[in-house]
Amino acid sequence: MTNTPASLQDAKDLLTEQGLATSDTWYHGTSSALIDSIKAQGLKRSGDKALKAAAKKTMATIGNSYTESIEPVFLTQSKELAFYWAEQTVRDRSVRIEGEEQPVVFEIKLPEEQNIKVKPDVGAASLLLVKEGENFMAFLAGIYQSNGFGAPEIDLMKADRLEYLNKLGMAYVNVDIDASYLTLITD
Repeated sequence: MTNTPASLQDAKDLLTEQGLATSDTWYHGTSSALIDSIKAQGLKRSGDKALKAAAKKTMATIGNSYTESIEPVFLTQSKELAFYWAEQTVRDRSVRIEGEEQPVVFEIKLPEEQNIKVKPDVGAASLLLVKEGENFMAFLAGIYQSNGFGAPEIDLMKADRLEYLNKLGMAYVNVDIDASYLTLITD
């Protein structure tokens, strides 16, 4: 379970019978090591260059090739869920990169022409089939239950696209996000 700071626990304000409400405000969780880069360059698709370089080096060491893919910027409508993903980023980076890193959350307010490009992350279905996805679903169920709702149920093969956004809080945008639309959330 995560140690989400009280200031980021917003599920109580977002959860309804239909799931997590959305607005024109989005959140992105990441590592504190990336703050300066994000403040200078914004959120870039496939953004964590240090982690990608470490993965590429590891694959070369064991004799495999590494093909880098361009991933979109992952978003959620919940600060609480963004913090969860920030913790996962810090954990993933700690395996390959030394240093003291903390989970951080950025608030994103997109102009309308970019906001309409935010899509439900249906690709998350593959994540939900592995251990990391099981952990996320358990975390999400805890949020739902602590706010008086039953755990979200989703049939990954038959789910409507919007269920990934509404029930799971998973979205993406396939454009870079300018730094002027970002605010680092601090206590």
